[in-house]
Amino acid sequence: MLFDPFTAPGLALANRAVMSPMTRNRAVEANTPNALMATYYAQRASAGLIITEGTSPSPNGLGYPRIPGLFNSAQVAGWKLATDAVHAAGGKIFVQLMHTGRVSAQVNLPAGARVVGPTAVACPGEVYTDAAGMQPHSTPHALDEAEIAATVAEYAQSARLAVEAGFDGIELHAANGYLIEQFLNANVNTRTDGYGGSIDARNRLALEISRACVAAIGASKVGIRLSPYGAFNATGAFADVEPQYEKLTRELSTLKLAYVHLLDHSATGAPAVPAALKARLRALFSGPFILAGGFDRASADSALLEGSADLIGFGRAFLANPDLVARMQKNAPLNAPDMSTFYVPGAKGYTDYPVLGVNAP
Repeated sequence: MLFDPFTAPGLALANRAVMSPMTRNRAVEANTPNALMATYYAQRASAGLIITEGTSPSPNGLGYPRIPGLFNSAQVAGWKLATDAVHAAGGKIFVQLMHTGRVSAQVNLPAGARVVGPTAVACPGEVYTDAAGMQPHSTPHALDEAEIAATVAEYAQSARLAVEAGFDGIELHAANGYLIEQFLNANVNTRTDGYGGSIDARNRLALEISRACVAAIGASKVGIRLSPYGAFNATGAFADVEPQYEKLTRELSTLKLAYVHLLDHSATGAPAVPAALKARLRALFSGPFILAGGFDRASADSALLEGSADLIGFGRAFLANPDLVARMQKNAPLNAPDMSTFYVPGAKGYTDYPVLGVNAP
């Protein structure tokens, strides 16, 4: 099953293995993608679908050092290096649009940008900065309704630029405690206006961004990633989490998005997404459904065979194994990821992992 092709509107994939988005912090010059990044993605083009690292649609969303953006012409040109390389190798690639929102320190942002969120409450904890090491998250500016509309427009424009850069589509990052989930999550979003205080109000930003991107580039080019029950960046479960995500998924289904990508963080210690909720969300969404979180070949095949998902996301296994699909097909040993190189500049631990038959047994 995992190695079978998959076809849906806007998707014609060689297999059902998805390279999950993973922050790698290699956009060292003005948050602009580069040739090293193109090599990294091209090496992994045997994935049925690559979803890039989180890429900001706005200067305000560059909360981590050296993460890429997609809001100016230089970034379009930089990303085109990667899309051209992946397509030349026979792969398909979506860019994940990730606005960090309040998960940021002001020193990480370019001049004129600011830390924003649903409220003026800082995210607990610290964030790494190249300028000053670990720093507390900055207190965000609470977006008003006009500023929210401008943020929605930034996403739509970034979606257009993604198509210009050659991407096959975009994934909206509505997980992991970043801006869209900051509005979705009742522990973070304590607003009482039209964007908070109820299921519909908390879902509003995610749906407005989804609709704007669909209008900009077409539904078959827009996917979304969700993580109910995730606890990253001070989110966590809340009283109405299941009915809220069920209603959100039902409304996303009416938009005929390219896919819903459901992330279960339990492999890294967070509470599991209940199996019954996964099944309900799968049933509520009429299009392709991706599951991610702790899968290996055997568990991926099992999930596909039982119909729990159409596609399976793999994260660190793809990071450390450019030829992961071939390794899984041959039941070959996997390289272990080097965590010390996950977020540092340079090729080490990025483009130098061994490949079968070249520099590995």
